[in-house]
Amino acid sequence: MDPISNMIIAAVDKSKNAVVKIDVFKKDKTGKLKVAGSGSGFIFSSDGFVFTNSHVIQGADKMMVSLLNENEIEAILIGHDPDTDLAILKINAEGYSVAKLGDSSHLQIGQFVAAIGNPLGYQHTVTTGVISALGRTLQTQNGRSVDNVIQSDTALNPGNSGGPMINMEGEVVGVNTAVIRGAQGLSFSIDINTAKEIAQQLIQEGKVFKAYVGIQIQEIELNQKIRIHYNLPNKKGLFITKIESNSPASLSQLQEGDVLIAFNGKMLNSSQDLFKELTKKEILRMVDISVVRHAELLHMTVSPAMRK
Repeated sequence: MDPISNMIIAAVDKSKNAVVKIDVFKKDKTGKLKVAGSGSGFIFSSDGFVFTNSHVIQGADKMMVSLLNENEIEAILIGHDPDTDLAILKINAEGYSVAKLGDSSHLQIGQFVAAIGNPLGYQHTVTTGVISALGRTLQTQNGRSVDNVIQSDTALNPGNSGGPMINMEGEVVGVNTAVIRGAQGLSFSIDINTAKEIAQQLIQEGKVFKAYVGIQIQEIELNQKIRIHYNLPNKKGLFITKIESNSPASLSQLQEGDVLIAFNGKMLNSSQDLFKELTKKEILRMVDISVVRHAELLHMTVSPAMRK
């Protein structure tokens, strides 16, 4: 067999037993539970914690998790965060495997990845592709903006939501979340480093603190001449693709097309750096930011707010 196939098979073999199918039940008008949909998830701790998407379990009255060995266990909801489309469930069972979480900061555009999930009910389906872009902002169907998203051309379908995106070492680097209807080769996964931060808050607090600025961003490489001219330590910046109306950013001097390089005194090399600053409770005040606009370095302020 060819080396690439062997590599994919080995990676899938390391993580497939941690992938689960999630069936969601809701009560009808008579109070009877009925199947209302299904999705995917994966076990990421020996305590039985499971990652999935918030939209998968939204409004569920009961959730059943199916393991690869066909065991079915009722899950309890620990917490969910619609702003990042992540949810944490917990199961009490034995005999399951635990997925190894990777470090998404090491990902590169063009890198091979694979998705495992249950599209349209077909359990443990594997698809492969390459990473197309990093640090995207995704506008969800309900109008929310999800930051720190990985774009790939890995085929995802309804039912893949909540399953893992893995690298060729079998490590989870993203939580699969969405495809754009009518588009081909555009699939999105939530950066696993962001997911780790969200999981910690949901497990400890049952909810997530996250301020917002109101910008959609994309990670880009900084022009080397600009880096040298301004003596910038950054290799990357956050290109502002859109400013949301009636947001903190819209009330500031920020403009679409600016490249955000510093926030609250911290240099930004990734969207994850910005995310970390926005999860600090003391961030709800006026903070200093720096941007590059048409090769000019500008300094200004913005006041992050809580999303309503």
